[in-house]
Amino acid sequence: MAVKLIMKWDILVDREREYFEFIVREFIPGIQQLGFDLTDAWATVFGNETQIMISAVLPDLEKAQELLYSSEWQSLHNKLRDFVTNYSQKIVNARGGFQF
Repeated sequence: MAVKLIMKWDILVDREREYFEFIVREFIPGIQQLGFDLTDAWATVFGNETQIMISAVLPDLEKAQELLYSSEWQSLHNKLRDFVTNYSQKIVNARGGFQF
């Protein structure tokens, strides 16, 4: 069964420019190369919710775990953490449409 990785975070106030450069040049291309199928990208512009949410679908839980433990993912994930705070992630069974 397909699963969805849901990631949420807030961008560090003093790192916005570097964050956006990293996301466009490294993070998105990197996770796509690993096999993540990006499905959603959301930004909160008003309110107290997490600022960014990105979701990616993977074929099954085993593949998701394999990718999340890979050195390539760990490298991208560690770089992302240099630009964000309040990071969280979870894996859920994929359904059609938007998922929290």
